[in-house]
Amino acid sequence: MLTLAVLARSMGEWKGVPMLLILFILFITHVTTTNAIASKLNRFVPQDNYLLSCGASAAVKLDDGRAFRSDPDSVSFLSTPTDIKIAAKTSLAAASPLSPLYLAARVFSEISTYSFFISQPGRHWIRLYFSPIPDSQYNLTTATFSVSTDNMVLLHDFSFIANPPNPVVREYLVLAQGDNLKIIFTPKKNSMAFINAIEVVSAPPSLIPNTTTRLGPQDQFDISNNALQVVYRLNMGGALVTSFNDTLGRTWLPDAPFLKLEATAEAAWVPPGTIKYPDDNTITPLIAPASIYSTAQQMASTNTTNARFNITWQMVAEPGFRYLIRLHFSDIVSKALNSLFFNVYVNGMMGVANLDLSSLTMGLAVAYYKDLIVESSSIINSTLVVQVGLGTTDSGEPNAILNGLEIMKISNEASSLDGLFSPQTSSQVGKRTLTGIAIALAVTAALAVVICFRRSRKPAWQKTNSFHSWFLPLNSSHSFMSSCSKLSRSRFGSTRTKSGFSSVFASSAYGLGRYFTFVEIQKATKNFEEKGVLGVGGFGKVYLGSTEDGTKLAIKRGNPSSDQGMNEFLTEIQMLSKLRHRHLVSLIGCCDENKEMILVYEFMSNGPLRDHLYGDTNIKPLSWKQRLEVCIGAAKGLHYLHTGSAQGIIHRDVKTTNILLDENFVAKVADFGLSKDAPSLEQTHVSTVVKGSFGYLDPEYFRRQQLTDKSDVYSFGVVLFEVLCARPAINPALPRDQVSLAEWARTWHRKGDLSKIIDPHIAAQIRPDSLEMFAEAADKCLADYGVDRPSMGDVLWKLEFALQLQQKGDVVDGTSDGVPMKSLEVSNMNSMEKSGTAIPSYVQGR
Repeated sequence: MLTLAVLARSMGEWKGVPMLLILFILFITHVTTTNAIASKLNRFVPQDNYLLSCGASAAVKLDDGRAFRSDPDSVSFLSTPTDIKIAAKTSLAAASPLSPLYLAARVFSEISTYSFFISQPGRHWIRLYFSPIPDSQYNLTTATFSVSTDNMVLLHDFSFIANPPNPVVREYLVLAQGDNLKIIFTPKKNSMAFINAIEVVSAPPSLIPNTTTRLGPQDQFDISNNALQVVYRLNMGGALVTSFNDTLGRTWLPDAPFLKLEATAEAAWVPPGTIKYPDDNTITPLIAPASIYSTAQQMASTNTTNARFNITWQMVAEPGFRYLIRLHFSDIVSKALNSLFFNVYVNGMMGVANLDLSSLTMGLAVAYYKDLIVESSSIINSTLVVQVGLGTTDSGEPNAILNGLEIMKISNEASSLDGLFSPQTSSQVGKRTLTGIAIALAVTAALAVVICFRRSRKPAWQKTNSFHSWFLPLNSSHSFMSSCSKLSRSRFGSTRTKSGFSSVFASSAYGLGRYFTFVEIQKATKNFEEKGVLGVGGFGKVYLGSTEDGTKLAIKRGNPSSDQGMNEFLTEIQMLSKLRHRHLVSLIGCCDENKEMILVYEFMSNGPLRDHLYGDTNIKPLSWKQRLEVCIGAAKGLHYLHTGSAQGIIHRDVKTTNILLDENFVAKVADFGLSKDAPSLEQTHVSTVVKGSFGYLDPEYFRRQQLTDKSDVYSFGVVLFEVLCARPAINPALPRDQVSLAEWARTWHRKGDLSKIIDPHIAAQIRPDSLEMFAEAADKCLADYGVDRPSMGDVLWKLEFALQLQQKGDVVDGTSDGVPMKSLEVSNMNSMEKSGTAIPSYVQGR
């Protein structure tokens, strides 16, 4: 304004014109010009823009240029019975790596309200900043409180007790319908509330549409009256994008921590200046900045033929809520139009089929986004899974991309973004909400009664605390029949972990075997000694443990800070608690203490089958007879999975590293983290997200996302050829026609010349008829369509037949050691009938 005044005084020819009028004209010109420049640069000028640094003695200016008002400037917004402000000590503030927003706070011992005048109704951002400041009088780490607007619950019983000590930012998009927006802090009884900083900022009207397509039914869902919470905002293939590079003050995190398997993805990048936005302004940098569209994750090894895999991102979601998924795309990987076609899946359902960005954007490197609504019924195991993979069309390059991802929780029927807690009184809560609350309370009460009942009936074998007694023999009648009373007690008395294990452990307490204390586990593993690590997975590490009497155990320790593998860990608990077979690795017990999730298994001293085939020169290769016996054992374990219960179970990750050998080289199938219940009698398949391992994945399952037990059969066929040829299922270093073991081995089998690819260690040991029976079983397993593959019972029959042929000797003129071939077959069938093994249908009719 000073500059304008100087300019006005210098305009001597404006004589007679009042100074105020001149200033007004210049001010309007200045504002108009500023807005025009902002519009040209696609910068958003919010009508309401309240930035408060609560408790601060002076304004706080951030690196992105935004200035947060100090507490004296913002006190007019606050209504509180108590005026409490705290700040970090000068010495701590100087050394703190945190933003200055977290160095001061307002503390509330009673209900307190911030009120903001709203000049333009519509969606507004609310960003809340929390970080407990060390203070001798107020221990903010124990503060428990709720935060709401006058018509929406944002947080209920929020506390840093159940959160890490790091700063927390909660970001919401709420609908301001009047001229006033209130943010209400309600401390829990005998506790307090606090806040470090608040943003209340207008959002662009075009940012969130009123209606969005629902995943599955593909109809429209109205979200115009719902509030949203931003849960994830990810920059695929790129680095952290802060508010400095986003005109709407948003932060975009790198996607790497959420990638299910990093080997499937390869980052792509172009200069941000090459990104174009549609001329009709349907998409602008307000949707996402160019820095998001200029990076992407694409399929790795796109030069590999028949690349059958998806890029998968996995995030934690809260059950009971719908989610808005926003997918950002820009084709920065193609060299020509109409050369990229791919599918998008969300929680196993088709989100977009054969997405052709060129047809939608009419160019390369053009911004595009797609919104989808995920129903609460689709949130399984508290997980949201987003995948991109090859489309069904054969044209174009085999590739798929994703540039950015936003996931927003949608408020529920109780007008809440944090559970079934309404900001209104109970009499005003809808009937459906009350019903949901009543059901939740009833279930909780029922669980408590069951737990108390089981506590009173604690078996004598569980009462001992001596370490030497905690290994149970595998034939113990208690192993999978007794509940862990101590486990149940810990679940109802401890805080919920980040991964959500608490509630699942409580509901899975039956059938988990022996309960171990964390001290016992530490003693068994020598405090998790690194040299005792047997293996590492997405869930964490597996350690070698031993009891005082020398009995060895395998101890799997879950990593709560890693989202990858958490759901698989829980699935394994649920599956193993109801499985029992000589050829399945046995679960002995568990530990759930100090936020640790630990499973204890029988120790398989000879490790995975793969180590005995190739890769470890210190291990003597298995003989052909041993390999047949191992394959038969694994087939028996899988056959039991498929047929041992009314519904059956599909393993979904059959491979040589998941077939373990004990001290007697007895094979046992392990790792049930990806397992699924088989389809019921009324179903032909289970529609689910494609999961598995490269080289072993059923191509029909990949194409159709329809899982059956024949998917396990396909994977086992790859295992059989791996056993025969002693090479990996996928080896990208080989010539193209040899990369895939399944395709390579089937080619040589059709040529009738398998001898050229057999492992040299066993080539001289194999009887020709035994080899042919084995190879025929493997080849049939790898049929392109599941209907053409045998059942595991059929495969088992052929493998046992191959073993008998190997033991009987060469077949000469229709006999085997003087025994007619037909008699040998009948003898084999009789022995299988006695052992309870199913006889293949094509043999029964002979």
